[in-house]
Amino acid sequence: MRHIRWLLLFLAAGAVLGARPFKATAQAAGVMAGSATLVLVDGKVWTGDPAHPEVEAVAVDGTRIVAAGTDEDVLKLAGPATEIVRLNGRRVLPGFNDAHVHVMVGGEEELGVQLTTARSAEEFRDRIGAYAKTIPKGKWILNGLWDEQRWPTHALPTHELIDDVTPENPVAVSRTDLHLLVANKLAMELAHVDRNTKDVPGGVIVRDKDGNPTGVFKDAAKALILDAVPGPTQAQVEHDFVAMQEVAARNGVTSVQDMAIGAEDPGGPLRLRALQSLYRQGKLTVRVAEALSLNYVHQLTELGLEADFGNTWFHVGSLKSFADGGLGASTAWFTEPYTDNPANSGIASDQLRNPEKMYADFELADRNGLQLITHAIGDRANHTILDFYERLEKEDGARDRRFRIEHAQTLLPGDIPRFAKLGVIASVQPYHAIDDGRWAESRLGAERIKTTYAFRSLMDSGATVCFGSDWPVAPLSPLVGIYAAVTRRTIDGKNPGGWVPEEKVTVEQAVKAYTVNAAYAEGEEQVKGSIKAGLLADIVVLSDDIFTIEPARIESAAVDLTIVDGRIIYRRDGSE
Repeated sequence: MRHIRWLLLFLAAGAVLGARPFKATAQAAGVMAGSATLVLVDGKVWTGDPAHPEVEAVAVDGTRIVAAGTDEDVLKLAGPATEIVRLNGRRVLPGFNDAHVHVMVGGEEELGVQLTTARSAEEFRDRIGAYAKTIPKGKWILNGLWDEQRWPTHALPTHELIDDVTPENPVAVSRTDLHLLVANKLAMELAHVDRNTKDVPGGVIVRDKDGNPTGVFKDAAKALILDAVPGPTQAQVEHDFVAMQEVAARNGVTSVQDMAIGAEDPGGPLRLRALQSLYRQGKLTVRVAEALSLNYVHQLTELGLEADFGNTWFHVGSLKSFADGGLGASTAWFTEPYTDNPANSGIASDQLRNPEKMYADFELADRNGLQLITHAIGDRANHTILDFYERLEKEDGARDRRFRIEHAQTLLPGDIPRFAKLGVIASVQPYHAIDDGRWAESRLGAERIKTTYAFRSLMDSGATVCFGSDWPVAPLSPLVGIYAAVTRRTIDGKNPGGWVPEEKVTVEQAVKAYTVNAAYAEGEEQVKGSIKAGLLADIVVLSDDIFTIEPARIESAAVDLTIVDGRIIYRRDGSE
């Protein structure tokens, strides 16, 4: 029955979806004098096009760019009805493409309890208690994205901390990395979890000295609690997408790549239905690439889908899996033990605990033209997935696969050149480097941090590196991400010269990772990601020229205009 539901879903999608291979080509429209609908002139335009990297002006006809060149040439295309925007020397870039977001969590987080900036366990407790007073009895308190590394003690919270302020509301609030959560007593009761609950492969139930759950559940063990949470409705998911779009517009993000939140993520069909509904209503203002859980491999292959199945607004055909957990949860999988816990080397994910089954799913997806995307944080996890990808190429033959590793966080030195050799895209999140850089060395030691968030080394080796935020884990702001990649100044202010400064990248490398390379990572470089004739008119105008200002000022720059599909969808108050 589940397969039939999937078939009906994709038949219903037929009006708005169609298969497009990775090598789709964009057709430049014929250009006539006076035909442009929008013209940007007197700017500094970084095009992302090696043939014409810097120009003054851009012309748009409808949804496509028709020219990028001098003011004189572009103005010839303007007519009486053309909207002309005079940039007065401002910097123009292709629309930013965030290569790693979690839309459903982010949309919910916008209106939920805000715990990221809590500075102590007491403030964490107080915020949850105050929020509980504003919601109905019985409503779950979720997400939160707390960070115990901001607290004086760095100790993980327990259910006892919050039980008395949430007697009528179940709580399951996630740490900022989404790899662990803390549940209150009521949530554990609803989930039927107690000291007799067995440990979960690929996860950890943190217990006290008597064997009772403390309320902390890591990675696969989170499902013990989350399975008790009522599922969202389609209306709620549509709300999540709309909330994300509003944040994206303010930050110049015109495309996002939405990642499955976990190995058992059941939300794929609901997200696809929500996207189709918003598309039919004309409410989409951000282009979306959906990466579903690897668990959907049989449904997608039976339906005959291949990578990049969709239209210019949304597409599917990528499958995300998990190799391990996270560094903050101490569940990232390493070849050597954690420096601060010699008894622990992390854990393989539940999927990777059965490597031949995981590889068989990889092989089935690869043989049927689907794109493989894998979360890997620890060096052992990354090494294992690179081995899987290399084995696939040897067994199934060479072709354009666009293999990806999400995070690619800590690498064995010998694995860095393998990304380029194997054509594996490193999809990384620069903000994590300046966030985790506050405490990562205490967990990994001085030697391993040399190849942690190794953006420059990967780029220098010839690998394709794309950037994302991991929103809502980190801000949905490419300018903040560029600042992080260029300066590597940790958010505690303790590394003004940069944390592991050898891995700083240039502004142009960072911009390319958020535009050209991000489009390539989703198989869309022939239709977006650059400013040149024939491509989609997704463009961002900045308040400052981030190529020339001091790198430390980049995070303070603003987005003045966001243009999607040839329409100005955001104009900053006070900008010209």
